[in-house]
Amino acid sequence: MADEQNQTQGGGQIGDDKMTFVTKEGLQKIQEELENLKNVKRKDVVERIKEAITYGDLSENSEYEDAKNEQAFVEGRIIELEDKVKYAKIIDEKKKSANQVRIGSTVTIRRVGKKSAESEEYIVVGSTEADPVNGKISNESPVGKALLGKEDGETVKVSAPAGFIEYEIVKVK
Repeated sequence: MADEQNQTQGGGQIGDDKMTFVTKEGLQKIQEELENLKNVKRKDVVERIKEAITYGDLSENSEYEDAKNEQAFVEGRIIELEDKVKYAKIIDEKKKSANQVRIGSTVTIRRVGKKSAESEEYIVVGSTEADPVNGKISNESPVGKALLGKEDGETVKVSAPAGFIEYEIVKVK
């Protein structure tokens, strides 16, 4: 159980630094992007390079240079996504504790000390899926780290550029 908690919270085990915590949907999106890069984008870039070569002198050929730069970016992104897929750890919704914040938990928090503080709801996700605008915060973000392992009613302090901000955990689901 302790090993499982360390893996779920993203710390403590050898190799965790490469581990990518994702939902099933998040992994599917990564795999779709990877397939697109390998099967579509890679071929497009090769065609651009071939075409640019026909323009002549490569030392002064901006189209060739742009295509080679794009190729380097695409290949780098493919390697990055392959690592994410290789080290993906699917967040198991069934294993999470009902009242303790874990990756995959939906957490309602309220800022402490602010007169008209409204509650905000977030889903704690792996860094790959983080999208704060849409209510998904990373387990590696300051707020995400502070919330992990905490329960309903607890307060957490988060370090921010303007000082510490305190949040109360209203609800965990």
